Amino acid sequence: MPPSPLRRGLLCAVPLSTLVLSASLAETARPRQPVQSAAATPTAAAAVSPDDVKQRAQELEDARAAQKSAAESQAKLQADIASIGQDRSKLNQQLIDVAARVRGIEGGMGDTEARLRALDQREAQMRASLDSRRSDIVEVLAALQRAGRRTPPALLVRPDDALQSLRTAMLLGALVPELRARAEKISAELGDLLTVRKAISTQRDKLAADHDKLKDDQTRLSALVEERQRKQSSAEKDLEAESGRAIALSKQVDSLQGLIGKMEQDLKSAAKAAATASLQGAPATNGKADPAALKNPTRTSPAIAFTSAKGMFALPVNGTKIREFGASDGVGGIEKGISLATRPGAQVTTPCDGWVVYAGPFRSYGQLLILNAGGGYHVLIAGMERISVNIGQFVLTGEPIATMGSTSQVASILSTNASQPVLYVEFRKDNTPIDSGPWWAANEGEKVRG
Repeated sequence: MPPSPLRRGLLCAVPLSTLVLSASLAETARPRQPVQSAAATPTAAAAVSPDDVKQRAQELEDARAAQKSAAESQAKLQADIASIGQDRSKLNQQLIDVAARVRGIEGGMGDTEARLRALDQREAQMRASLDSRRSDIVEVLAALQRAGRRTPPALLVRPDDALQSLRTAMLLGALVPELRARAEKISAELGDLLTVRKAISTQRDKLAADHDKLKDDQTRLSALVEERQRKQSSAEKDLEAESGRAIALSKQVDSLQGLIGKMEQDLKSAAKAAATASLQGAPATNGKADPAALKNPTRTSPAIAFTSAKGMFALPVNGTKIREFGASDGVGGIEKGISLATRPGAQVTTPCDGWVVYAGPFRSYGQLLILNAGGGYHVLIAGMERISVNIGQFVLTGEPIATMGSTSQVASILSTNASQPVLYVEFRKDNTPIDSGPWWAANEGEKVRG
């Protein structure tokens, strides 16, 4: 029997995309059945297929290739470091360059993760919107399909049937265009969802690639830092004893002010650094310091006077500022420095040239590093998990000096940021805390680089 005019109208009115949409929605609503593994079936003892053997052989070959590549990379890295020899300037420059590369990748990964969070939130909102429409769309489509399968009444036999048929046709005639509009809206949302998912996939691929680059550069940086410290130790035979004495002296004081004074008076290497720090660096010319002075990797004193470097320093780590100088510390006092929430394992670099007068644990600060920047200025950096420089060592702007851990190490910040590493930075002039704000660069182009 040929289809009735009403049924033909319904079939024409409901677009194929709408029917496909309903099938897709119904499929996503159906719970997935767990796939039973072959090992759980009685046939697990059957012979392994040739395809499985081939796949395992390929996996073994890939593992061997990766191991060989890692060994070759390690050998090349060792050769590169050996080629540096006793040229400290080359080592310094490589340290600064690789540390800058690491921090650049960390910054890029942070930006990518922020984009991923926004995309994930958008995807969740779109899925929730689609989920709220699923039952409604499926129900209406099912009603239309049932109506289309019914045999039309004999219009000329009973007037009541004719009236009911006309009413049904009028109702469906008004309903189908509304359903089409709704289906087109859902289709557009599904298209947007697909676009978002593609963007998420692209960003995740970029994040994975950046992670690989970061791992390679961190390996290289660790080897360079190890070589720098090895040469430093060979030059200063008593460094290990000095470090032990510094920690012992730190237990005799209970304040940062007392610690700085104690180190620079009683510790030979720190006293030597403090005496040398009378070299304040080149003063500003016409009110502006020359960043080109930082390009000499062989320097052994500050290239730029600390007081002349306002607006030029880069923050020592990539992160988000969570506490400002002068703000309430939550326990009745005020903040004497700034606090930066960072990525786990983030690289910490020096914001300026300076001599290390203390490096080690201190009270509630966790691992603490104090730099004498000359001219009566000190830079205090705390909250790291591991410090990679020694007392008495002169470090250049941008050199790697420490790495962050996975949680906060500073006791005063544990209550609010226990799950995230936080770096604390404090500037002092004549052993009195000062606002470090004027020294930080406003944008990337103004930061000094080694």
